Amino acid sequence: MTGKEVVDLLDEIYPKIRTHLSHENPFQLLVATVLSAQSTDVQINKVTPKLFAQFPDAKSMSRAPIRELERLVKSSGFFHVKARRIKEISKHIIEDFHGEVPDSMETLLTLPGIGRKTANIVLSAGYGKIEGIAVDTHVFRLSRRIGLSQSATPEKIEIDLMKITPKNLWPRLSILLIFHGRQICFARSPLCSKCLLNSKCVYFKNLQDKAKNLGSS
Repeated sequence: MTGKEVVDLLDEIYPKIRTHLSHENPFQLLVATVLSAQSTDVQINKVTPKLFAQFPDAKSMSRAPIRELERLVKSSGFFHVKARRIKEISKHIIEDFHGEVPDSMETLLTLPGIGRKTANIVLSAGYGKIEGIAVDTHVFRLSRRIGLSQSATPEKIEIDLMKITPKNLWPRLSILLIFHGRQICFARSPLCSKCLLNSKCVYFKNLQDKAKNLGSS
């Protein structure tokens, strides 16, 4: 199966949006994406309105008292680490990029703790630029399960997906796999019978083969 085939099939059931993270500009998207680690978009969207009301840009956030940041992001989980991270990132944006979130993969990766996944989200949803495919836990799991890639790292899976998917569909493939991972293709007990991809899915084929072997033994 190719990336385009996945997009064509899943486009039938998922909305055409870029990200569920609420944001008004690239800085807010960057911060929300950092906060979303080990959390959910729904939870982060409850956190960020109060956070951005007090600290709407890199300048104000870079000067924010760490205890206040921790209080505001506490419900996102790992709040000690996340509060320090968004403050540190904000300082770098002020010092190195004149207060503006950088708009290239190379420069985004110079920010503390920012990897390709976050950079790809900011570039595609924040700037409308396509430089890669955001590989989160859902994209990682589904790519291997469906048979799009057998690589063992997010970086290598991203390369594999880029090879089998037209560039203009890279952001869409990522968001569709994320939606599908949340709705159908769970880490445990995926709903294979309800999946539009099951006729071409390696995981589902293996399940069927095992069932046949058990039935014939």
